[in-house]
Amino acid sequence: MIFTLIALTMLFVGAVSYYIVYAGLHPSHADEKQTLSYMYSEYPYLKPWMRKLQRNTLLRDTTILSPDSVSLHAYYIPAPHPTPNTAIVIHGHRGCAFHMLHIAYMYQHDLGFNVLLPELRTHGASGGTHIQMGWNDRHDIQLWIKTIEKAYSPTATPARICIHGISMGAATAMMLAGDETPDCVKCFVEDCGYTSVWDEFAYVARRNYHLPAFPFMHIANLICRQKYGWDFRQASALEQVKHAVKPMLFIHGTEDHYVPTEMVHQLYRSKPRNKAIWKAQGSRHAYSYHDHKADYTHQVDAFVKSYFYKKK
Repeated sequence: MIFTLIALTMLFVGAVSYYIVYAGLHPSHADEKQTLSYMYSEYPYLKPWMRKLQRNTLLRDTTILSPDSVSLHAYYIPAPHPTPNTAIVIHGHRGCAFHMLHIAYMYQHDLGFNVLLPELRTHGASGGTHIQMGWNDRHDIQLWIKTIEKAYSPTATPARICIHGISMGAATAMMLAGDETPDCVKCFVEDCGYTSVWDEFAYVARRNYHLPAFPFMHIANLICRQKYGWDFRQASALEQVKHAVKPMLFIHGTEDHYVPTEMVHQLYRSKPRNKAIWKAQGSRHAYSYHDHKADYTHQVDAFVKSYFYKKK
């Protein structure tokens, strides 16, 4: 009887741990039509803007090949007038490029930037085996940076790049910020990113399913390490921002119960210098721009441009 109970318990723990990995990392390809319909309902001004882009063939499919032969897809939107200023805008978990059209609109329509909307592995039209939660995605963003940099190499004015991400895209930006990036990358904007994959998965498991971290997270982490070769704890934006030299703007809604607001305080404290923080009052997860469009735009504009044109 005792052995049966032990066996059933082990089976239950293993199944739940596997589900944590499956639910978090299973490939996702969002439906573009449904995404556009949702975005137009939330941000009605995007529809005429998108029609204008499409009519003038300004929404351009872009594909590159990674060193491990994975096809990586992005949309590129040129600025209304020629400029070396480009924003790389990174979507969240189980999203796609079109989930970031509101931020693309802000940069292209309001601030006059070129915009690149990459789709992370297993999202949108990009290939891959699993969702990487930003950790290995940071290497792919380096490839996109080089692509933009190369496009501006013949011009008199070198490229100036801002990396802007929301949720998992923000974690990607922060994880990248801890690595060395080319001089053309001037600053980062992270909006509601998590401290680490371990912290976020453990928080969701506790909030949604009342599961303790031990033993479920430990076994899930072991499965991920054996199956995909990376570690939930190693995938830490918190550790990466400790080494981030370039400026970063931290944004978070005060009513975020998916990536808890407390995480932004930890992240901000860990960033050594060249940083600013703006909390969107009353906003839930990833809704800071939606709820405070003018303030959000002003905060980003003032921060980004102060470092784009700052003399060394």
